[in-house]
Amino acid sequence: MSEQPVLLPYADPAFVADPFPLYRRLREEGPVRRAVIAGGLEAWLVTRYEDGLAALSDSRLSSDVRDASDPRLTQQLPSERESMVSNMLRSDPPDHTRLRRLVSKAFTARRVAEMRPRVQEITDRLLDGLLPAGRAELVADFALPLPVTVISELLGVPVDDRHEFQRWTDDMLLRRAEMPDPAVVDAAWQRMRAYLTELIADKRARPGDDLLSALITARDEEQRLNEDELIAMAFLLLVAGYVTTVNLIGSGVAALLAHPDQLALLRDDPELLPGAIEEFLRYDGPVNPGIARFAREDVEIAGVTVPRGATVLIASAIADRDPARFADPDRLDITRRDNPHLAFGHGIHYCLGAPLARLEGQIAIGTVLRRLPDLALAVPPEELRWRPGGLRGPARLPVTFTPPDGHRPGSVAGRDVAGSAPGEVAPFGTG
Repeated sequence: MSEQPVLLPYADPAFVADPFPLYRRLREEGPVRRAVIAGGLEAWLVTRYEDGLAALSDSRLSSDVRDASDPRLTQQLPSERESMVSNMLRSDPPDHTRLRRLVSKAFTARRVAEMRPRVQEITDRLLDGLLPAGRAELVADFALPLPVTVISELLGVPVDDRHEFQRWTDDMLLRRAEMPDPAVVDAAWQRMRAYLTELIADKRARPGDDLLSALITARDEEQRLNEDELIAMAFLLLVAGYVTTVNLIGSGVAALLAHPDQLALLRDDPELLPGAIEEFLRYDGPVNPGIARFAREDVEIAGVTVPRGATVLIASAIADRDPARFADPDRLDITRRDNPHLAFGHGIHYCLGAPLARLEGQIAIGTVLRRLPDLALAVPPEELRWRPGGLRGPARLPVTFTPPDGHRPGSVAGRDVAGSAPGEVAPFGTG
């Protein structure tokens, strides 16, 4: 292992567009590598599949950022923000066990299956608005509003508020090549907390048949959620309920357009769609490079001692292309059968929303392929922009397709999509 940490060059557009050649080199050089990641933070990358799988279940690796020794991480937690991130994603047993139990019933396979007609209805409505133009910006116009609408309805959040909380989410969570402006980040956290506090008060006064009302009842009647935990849970479900799914849909469509043989295979046999979603998650998943943990004590991983307090990044994006676990791992293969990827994590923190993300991905991509004939990129592939660091996916995905008879290809909602300026932020754009 190199003495000096390797820099993940998020300021380099070539790396952002395709980080996998560097990832492959890091994996080949060693199972645990010190690296400088987005924002200039240092982490220990776990690069190989079996080591990553074990690390995700290692109780010596904490999910609580307060176990981190890097002051830049702990100093980012003023009291109002700490209460927001003290959710089940960033907690350990026994708190994690109690918090997860409260919401697990909302994401059972049966409950998610019951949501299929509504997800399909939202999907069709969004595509109905795009069809006449023969072109679209598929992230802003489709991949983002679909999961935002679904999670808003599940939680009972007014869908008209989605523009606001999505903008705050951008400022709070989307890691970039440089450290974010603290004032912008703090303002976003404060606005999100104020919004959720007001929303919870409104739900308490006028409860509905939604998940947030159910969580309030659990807190008020059974005393299992305190007020900060309630706000933190609402924040986690709202944000996690759409951020990664946007990238799953966008990256999945982009992968198909870059691999015409796989696109043709899926069009010819829609029954391959569930397996295709798993392959999109493995091949170019939405969490990149991986999942953060913090060493409670000195921990040996693959023969390397990671010091107490260090940030450990279980690099699922690297591990999911480990040739020791996946045959021909750099090839997109929607017929792949043995595919236990780490995109949703593993162990007690395995993604609670995985069934819903899979459902949305299947319906979204399947319906796009069915309803948008002759789907193609509207720009050369090298002009696609990808989000740097942390959450990976295309920032914009301009596409063309054959519109229904009687409609002339042109603009979407009064704007020419393919002709948008490279830096333009669309109404739902995540920058």
